[in-house]
Amino acid sequence: MKDSKDFKFDKRASTYDEGIEGKVSKKFYKLLLKRVKLHQGATVLDVGCGTGTILKNLSDLTDINGYGIDVEENMILEAKSKCPEMNIFVSDCTKTPFADNQFDIVTSCMSYHHFADKQGFAKEAARIIKSGGHLYITDPRFPWIVRKPLNLALRIHKITGYFGTPKEIEKVFLEHGFELVDCNFDLYAQCVKLRKATKQTSCSPPAQ
Repeated sequence: MKDSKDFKFDKRASTYDEGIEGKVSKKFYKLLLKRVKLHQGATVLDVGCGTGTILKNLSDLTDINGYGIDVEENMILEAKSKCPEMNIFVSDCTKTPFADNQFDIVTSCMSYHHFADKQGFAKEAARIIKSGGHLYITDPRFPWIVRKPLNLALRIHKITGYFGTPKEIEKVFLEHGFELVDCNFDLYAQCVKLRKATKQTSCSPPAQ
């Protein structure tokens, strides 16, 4: 909805990593970092990069060509300070400044549920990820009894956000030429790995 609102972290950017949100996010960071497969020199984009923690940790694993985008300017300032050698911009996830087929890997950690236009993001991801490249979406994992009323409350209060299951995430990206590779879980965290394929296929996630 045009009049919907979203949670904002811009005013807490300088204290985000040490605050409750940053501490909660560490489980998601850990799960993603365990699953990402990197090669030296890989071109990597973190969408909703926040303070740049994921990019910094990925660069500690191996040399990468790192890029990041976020909609909040103060978060970008923190990320640039943490990753001064990387290319980090203020940008919406549905209309990025990047070339077609630019990235080997795109990550989204604790940001996908905030995206108002998930179809738009999927379409843009299909444009900027190389054929055979990978997309990792790491987001909260809630049981149905929690997820359904939470999503309903967000809708009623016109707050941008939706917490999806791996199957729901797969469905969005399947329409844009991705296939599901696997899903991994750690209590309330889930990491969905997708591959940009030339032929659309469907693969169901493992039983929860």
